[in-house]
Amino acid sequence: MQLTGAEIVIACLKEQGVDTVFGYPGGTILNIYDALYQQKEIRHILTSHEQGAAHAADGYARATGKVGVCMATSGPGATNLVTGIATAYMDSVPMVAITANVNLPLLGKDTFQEVDIAGVTMPITKHGYIVKDISILADTIRKAFCIARSGRPGPVLVDITKDVTAATYEYEPEAPKALPSSVKYTEDDIAAALELIRKAERPYIYLGGGAIISGACREVREFAKKIDAPVCDTLMGKGAFDGKDEMYTGMIGMHGTKTSNLGVSECDLLIALGARFSDRVVGNAQKFAAKAKVLHIDIDAAEINKNIRTDRSVVGDLREVLIILNERIDPISHPEWHAHIRELKEKFPLKYDTSQLSCPYIIEEIDRITEGGAIITTDVGQHQMWAAQYYKYTEPRTFLSSGGLGTMGYGLGACIGAKTGRPDKVCINIAGDGCFRMNMNELATASRYQIPIIQVVINNHVLGMVRQWQTLFYGQRYSQTILEDKVDFCKVSEGLGCKAIRVTKKEEVAGAIAEAVAAQAPVVIECVIPKDDKVFPMVSPGAAISEVFDGDDLTV
Repeated sequence: MQLTGAEIVIACLKEQGVDTVFGYPGGTILNIYDALYQQKEIRHILTSHEQGAAHAADGYARATGKVGVCMATSGPGATNLVTGIATAYMDSVPMVAITANVNLPLLGKDTFQEVDIAGVTMPITKHGYIVKDISILADTIRKAFCIARSGRPGPVLVDITKDVTAATYEYEPEAPKALPSSVKYTEDDIAAALELIRKAERPYIYLGGGAIISGACREVREFAKKIDAPVCDTLMGKGAFDGKDEMYTGMIGMHGTKTSNLGVSECDLLIALGARFSDRVVGNAQKFAAKAKVLHIDIDAAEINKNIRTDRSVVGDLREVLIILNERIDPISHPEWHAHIRELKEKFPLKYDTSQLSCPYIIEEIDRITEGGAIITTDVGQHQMWAAQYYKYTEPRTFLSSGGLGTMGYGLGACIGAKTGRPDKVCINIAGDGCFRMNMNELATASRYQIPIIQVVINNHVLGMVRQWQTLFYGQRYSQTILEDKVDFCKVSEGLGCKAIRVTKKEEVAGAIAEAVAAQAPVVIECVIPKDDKVFPMVSPGAAISEVFDGDDLTV
């Protein structure tokens, strides 16, 4: 059938099972928006800013496991997607960003609202296309979705000149193709991994986001039980292993638990599953897991030996590899090792000041009231770490946060995307007051569509994590981190069409959360906490993770 380029775009989105698109229209992309208007299957969410659209597509993808889609016009519309695309790239999130550009004869002539968005995003996408010929449009979109989903997922950009969206061409429907195989390991790799596991006396599992991306959570849990190993996780790995399981020891790294950091430092085999040994996890790389052999299982060969030297590796889909390992290994027991880990957990529990309103208390109340069943999104900073520490994630795809790029302003858009994709879930964004300022305009998106998200603002009137570093490492010189101004977040929220609740006392927390959950409308809860609350435990920059400390260890 003969369709315009714009109609081909919409038809290809339907082919790929897309039900929601987040975006913002403009001149060059008008043909696509006109085609979108004339169909009913795909829902479009008009965000308040293109960055919000990219974060919403990201949150939708993380919460559902499907490809998130965002759209923007040329020039500033396209460049406003960049931070969201980079966020998705760093955390391996499948996303297709569709932009439109000026007409082909005008490319490269500094035309109004022209920018080489494919060039701009080249370092932060798995692949980028600029479509100048309608005959390749459908195949390009299909390839984009395949690339976004296959192997290690990530964002793909498809930029289309406006004249291509207006031209007509014969369109033939196609069902989505099966993803290419990711098998790269050999039988020798499997055998070597099994040998390391069988010989270990003090194994430790270090779990990353790859466990969630590969859908390997059941296999991870079976594997941990079979080899009788304690489990720690990264920000991206939250929920891949049951946070209430006795074998779970908490997060590893800069703000990981003492048990996880000390346990990994004492183990004789560290098994990294779908993790990339980021600097926030490793600390001083020369001293990381110095007593251990390292077995690394990951789908991306580029991650092997990139940050930490491994003794053996298996490159392939984590779920597939674990199925093989689970079939071939007999149950192992390490009672003395587990007894030691239990002692560490009893000696070094997470703790905070219970005498006043604090973020950890708020997180624990959210966990209790939602019975651990909510999707939690966060921005970046102290509240992010507290949300990772004090909410007990028992399911995958329930903790959505910017781990690699560390994007302030990520959480609200991501929460809107998550709730759109998972309407059955309570979706709560936890943000500091500094982060909330970045993209709080997306409250207008939530109220426009009456998307019942809950926005919790942890207001300490400072840039909390930066202030913590200034306190500990910069002689208490609080350069540009004090936010004590006249901004009233409750009034702003009400002005953007949301219900607002202010909490200043511990006894007000439970009622506010329960009211927000019951409201079935967007609600903002502003929680005012002390400005000098700190996230502990902590590892100083450049230190070994075994040198983890908390407030009790400080001498000044």
